[in-house]
Amino acid sequence: MKSVVTIAIVGLGAQLVDGTLGMAYGVTSTTLLLTAGYSPAIASASVHLAEIGTTLASGVSHWRFGNVNWPVVRRIGIPGAIGAFAGATFLSSLSTESAAPWMAGILLALGVYLLLRFSTKLPVQKHDLPPRKRFLAPLGLFAGFVDATGGGGWGPVATPTLISSGRMTPRKVIGTVDTSEFLVAIAASLGFFIGIGSEDIPWSAVGALLAGGLIAAPIAAYLVRHVPTRLLGASVGGLIVVTNLRTLLNTFEVGNDVRPEIYAVAFTIWALALGLAFQGLRKDRREERAEQERARERELTPVA
Repeated sequence: MKSVVTIAIVGLGAQLVDGTLGMAYGVTSTTLLLTAGYSPAIASASVHLAEIGTTLASGVSHWRFGNVNWPVVRRIGIPGAIGAFAGATFLSSLSTESAAPWMAGILLALGVYLLLRFSTKLPVQKHDLPPRKRFLAPLGLFAGFVDATGGGGWGPVATPTLISSGRMTPRKVIGTVDTSEFLVAIAASLGFFIGIGSEDIPWSAVGALLAGGLIAAPIAAYLVRHVPTRLLGASVGGLIVVTNLRTLLNTFEVGNDVRPEIYAVAFTIWALALGLAFQGLRKDRREERAEQERARERELTPVA
């Protein structure tokens, strides 16, 4: 039975993940809603409706802290909204049987990405140069489509791509991507309204997701300073992979005789990613201590 309390806990858990990683609210909450028995279109619609509130609050917060590049918000957000609207109408047109493997495949790919993202380290830039328009528009269009059809993916697709482009600092990237996601959430919700109608939307679930997310937001702001994001990201990525792998195996009726081997490979990869994440965490802390030592030495060195 899909109780409101259960859905609120889903929203709370997803926001805790998103608040500490800077991404994966949609991926996490959609995966959990699918596990709870919701259809792909209903799960994605519910998540995007709840995200209208969470992304608005997030965008206002980032704006107040000066983390938003407004020209980039416009250049990536508008194409993202177009892609999200198209993705929502596309997913709504699919039958539940057809949509389930599609969404599970996208979520599994995003879970693999989270494993890779948090077991390795992307380059960090220290300058802010807005990316070119011809780069932002296709990125926004693709990320918006993936976000709507997969129930999440705007952050996992857009954030690392912008960071790895080497033209914006991570702080500005995260703030800009979170703010532009408000446009994506609105467009996706409109697409689902047209595709499946408002009468099929479980409004109690939407409210529960939103309430759980709002409760978790200040908790996540505290945890982000204490929970190692590398380990959390790799843990969540592995959970998403295993959960959606099960959906794909059931969809394609994979025999029970080979499932143990498939799961063994998946859990082995998950364990390796966690090991790499732990090693990376130790390396990050050593580099941080070394930088602090160099800073103290510079302070103690007399100026000639």
